Amino acid sequence: VVIAAGVFARQRRVGEAVRNLALWAGIFAVALVGYAYRDDFQNVANRVFGELMPGVAIVDVKNNTATFRRGRGGHFQVNSTINGASVPLIFDTGASAMVLTAEDAQAVGIDPQRLNYNVMVSTANGTGRAASVILDRVDVGGIVRNGVRAYVAEPGALDMSLLGMTFLETLNHYTVTSNSLELAG
Repeated sequence: VVIAAGVFARQRRVGEAVRNLALWAGIFAVALVGYAYRDDFQNVANRVFGELMPGVAIVDVKNNTATFRRGRGGHFQVNSTINGASVPLIFDTGASAMVLTAEDAQAVGIDPQRLNYNVMVSTANGTGRAASVILDRVDVGGIVRNGVRAYVAEPGALDMSLLGMTFLETLNHYTVTSNSLELAG
């Protein structure tokens, strides 16, 4: 009302005043629609960002899910935070446990030099050795688990850390489609 009164008070021509009033009504309508659909716009922005950055989770807080898009190499890379450190993981249902590279173990506060690599493991590259550890806190797309059993592979034995079953079995479910991975906490 204040804006309309100001518009009409300063305008000498009715046509110009009506045009300005319509402009303000349009601005108000766009702002109202933007506010009403803010969650939907956020979901669209998350989806676009997920396509551009495959390891980044598209988080749905309402349903407690994190969705990841398949990367160019055909794998699902999953960005995680382990013990406060950022660690990229490869989704791997064939891994019976989470497995960290020696470098990632160092980043999360585990000294690979002090570990006892006494667990024999079978991998796609053959057999190797790993050390059993407990990860204090694992956060994948906002889904947090504490005290997760994992392995640290011998230095040089693994190119990238794996998101394996010791984390995945704590989820309500996970779903893999052609280009997306959904984890439900």
